[in-house]
Amino acid sequence: MAILIAYFSRADENYVSGALKSLEIGNTQVVASMIQKFTCGELFHILPAKPYAKDYNTCIAQAQEDQRRNARPELTAWPEHWEDCDTVYLGYPNYWGTMPMAVFTFLEGLDFTGKTILPFCTHEGSGLGRSEEDIRRLCPRAVVKPGLAIVGARAGQSENVLRAWLGSNGKTICTSEQEEWV
Repeated sequence: MAILIAYFSRADENYVSGALKSLEIGNTQVVASMIQKFTCGELFHILPAKPYAKDYNTCIAQAQEDQRRNARPELTAWPEHWEDCDTVYLGYPNYWGTMPMAVFTFLEGLDFTGKTILPFCTHEGSGLGRSEEDIRRLCPRAVVKPGLAIVGARAGQSENVLRAWLGSNGKTICTSEQEEWV
């Protein structure tokens, strides 16, 4: 039972709590790292070959244009040992009501038949948007569990929420010495 935590995250200038702030690590990566700590899964950063701009306003304009064109940006890499994976935690920020288009590329580029997808999203007020619906449409032969939306400004304080979500999905919490049920 291999666990993959696949996520798209963007550092640089972001909208946080009503203001633009420069982040060294993107909010979704912060949450993905916590999930990795709790599940001992393997992290995989979904990276487009052509990154978005560092400037927030330019980035959101690029993301909106990608969505308008229904673009599928090329990715820099794909997960190794995909066939061994049965559970995928899929993380992304909410871009214009759904996932960034690079996540669409990821979902369409792999066979999710029989795999379980647990979506998690960071946002500043728009929640999961229509992303769960989009995941179900793109991966009809996967089991898509209810997702978790975390306000990006609170990403670093989301451990208790993550533990509860993992437990509600019957997932284990691993430690360096043992696994225990949440």
